[in-house]
Amino acid sequence: MDSRVDKASQVTILGFLINILLVTFKLVAGLLGHSTAIIADAFHSFSDLTTDLAIFWGVRAADRPADRGHHYGHGKIETLVSMAIGILLLLAAFKILSVGIGNIVTAFRGESLPRPGWIAVFAAALSIILKEWMYRRTVKIGTEIDSDAVVANAWHHRSDAFSSIGVLAGITGAIILGESWRMLDPLAAVIVSFFIFPAGIRICYEATNELLEASLSPETEAEILRIIRSVPGAENPHNLKTRRIGNKIAIEIHVRVAPTLNIVQAHDISTQVEKKLKERFGAGTFISVHVEPLKERKAEAS
Repeated sequence: MDSRVDKASQVTILGFLINILLVTFKLVAGLLGHSTAIIADAFHSFSDLTTDLAIFWGVRAADRPADRGHHYGHGKIETLVSMAIGILLLLAAFKILSVGIGNIVTAFRGESLPRPGWIAVFAAALSIILKEWMYRRTVKIGTEIDSDAVVANAWHHRSDAFSSIGVLAGITGAIILGESWRMLDPLAAVIVSFFIFPAGIRICYEATNELLEASLSPETEAEILRIIRSVPGAENPHNLKTRRIGNKIAIEIHVRVAPTLNIVQAHDISTQVEKKLKERFGAGTFISVHVEPLKERKAEAS
């Protein structure tokens, strides 16, 4: 069975090869077909190339085991890669928006825009098909291996597909409806940019939360507490602290045990807590269980 890194690498390399094909073809089609929209779309696909390289390197680097200087491993590298992808999406959206607005202003000044060619239509259609296929394939792998970076890259593929849908509509309209409607070509680029901005913002927000050590969702924390309470002898779990480290999570928890237990028996209970949590959240989960005597709770209440 392929390892986590192998699966991420395979789908990323495939995306990289497809992006090389699309960038080359879109640039040629945009130049030959006189379409600013498809040229802007080519720039968006070009940002995907850098993303694929970042994912390929980032997932491999993040998978390195903990060492003397990184006791919690290197999972945050994946988070940094996700942040980079989000920023690239925002830059691509801004580039597409600025190019589109520039050409719309040119049209309003009375200057004639060139008529797009059908080769640009074909390039946009091909991009939609390939990028949507890559989105589905990449998000499946990313979810399967629990990699935020790979899932983020999947959304980068889909944003390119959305971009090409708008470009296809704009170019087709500019060709069929005549010279007075050639503004549809750059207008399509502007509309598409507003589909890309939210994806970039969402990815940056999630990555920022992780870098700021945000806790896991209330639902996940409630599940953690339920699992701990199911362990015989583990009483009153409290002071729960959680966070993500790449594709892994860290859990810190205090539990109370009967004061009559010896240190070995108390340790066995904490070991069972760790075992149960790792069965649910993965063997790589970082878990710290602090054991307290149950009588401390009574003392606090008195």
